[in-house]
Amino acid sequence: MRIVSFLIGSWIIGAIAGCSNQETKTLPILGSREPITKAVDGKTLTDTLYHSIPEFKLLNQDSTFITNHTFDNGVYIANFFFTHCPSICPTMQRNLLKVYERYKGDERVRFLSHSIDFRHDSPSVLKRYADKLGVTNDQWQFVTGSKAEIYSLADAYMVYTKEDGDAPGGYDHSGYFLLVDKDKHIRGAYDGTNDAQVQLLLDELALLLKEYE
Repeated sequence: MRIVSFLIGSWIIGAIAGCSNQETKTLPILGSREPITKAVDGKTLTDTLYHSIPEFKLLNQDSTFITNHTFDNGVYIANFFFTHCPSICPTMQRNLLKVYERYKGDERVRFLSHSIDFRHDSPSVLKRYADKLGVTNDQWQFVTGSKAEIYSLADAYMVYTKEDGDAPGGYDHSGYFLLVDKDKHIRGAYDGTNDAQVQLLLDELALLLKEYE
C-alpha cells in the first residue's frame, strides 16, 4: 500500500502547526497552507488559506449525482477502492463498515468511497457491492466518475492511485481513510488495514465532532 510522500510531509507540518493539540484537544489541518493578506478597516491583516477538497460532481450507487455540498453541515470519511480488488480493499471496507455501524443514523457523520475502476464499477455494480457490504442508508456514498475526475480527487485527498497492470486487480492505490471536516479540510489520515489506526480514527472522529458542539 502506498501513499504520496507529501501527505506524510503535510501530516508532519500539520502536527507541528497544531502542536498545541494536547492542550486544546483539536486536530491539525493537513496539507499545504499559504498566507493571505487583506485590508480590513484600513488595516492589513494576514490570514491562512488551508488546503481543502475542491468541488466535485460524481454518480453514486443509486445513479444519482452527488456533489461536495452533499457533505455540507457534517464531517465525512473518504477513501479510494474498487469492487473487485483482491488485496487491501476487503479489509479496508470491513474496517470502515465498523465505523459506519458505530455512527449509523448520526447525521453528523457521512462516508464517501470513490471507485478508481472507472471502466467496471458502474452504479449498479456499486449498488450490489454496498448491499453486500451491509450499507442500508444513504449515509455512505459509493461513487464513480471519469478517470480524470477520480484521479484528480485522489490528488486533492493527497493519496496514491494508479492503473497498474502488474498490481492485483490492475490498480495500485493507498488504503488510507481521510477524515474531512465541515470546511472540507483534511484533519486526519489513517491506514484502513490496521486495527490500531482504525481505532485512532474513531478516537479522533469523536474529537473532531466535539469541535462543533
